[in-house]
Amino acid sequence: VQLQASGGGLVQPGGSLRLSCAASGSIYSINDMGWYRQAPGKQRELVAAITSDGSTNSADSVKGRFTISRDNAENTVYLQMNSLKPEDTAVYYCHANILRRRGLGYRQDDYWGQGTEVTVSS
Repeated sequence: VQLQASGGGLVQPGGSLRLSCAASGSIYSINDMGWYRQAPGKQRELVAAITSDGSTNSADSVKGRFTISRDNAENTVYLQMNSLKPEDTAVYYCHANILRRRGLGYRQDDYWGQGTEVTVSS
């Protein structure tokens, strides 16, 4: 199983970016998906998460500016980021909790994408 993230880049304050993360491989189902970020010198933090039935939660710092969504048919999670601020600068990582068949049973594991860099600067 692999998570491939894309969509990062350099944007001016007030601008927008859309991150995408597609899961591929031997997947039976995907439970929660989400985005985390890690700024230089700081710990990784949750940005937003979404359950398989579409319930979402997000960090207070991004509420009203960032929207998480997913396409279950494509095993893809998105993060629409609007009104970006310099403090949003970080490496963004996607996460998925994935169920795979294993023999006669199943195995549930957490997977991470490779990270995509977002820089908000004028």
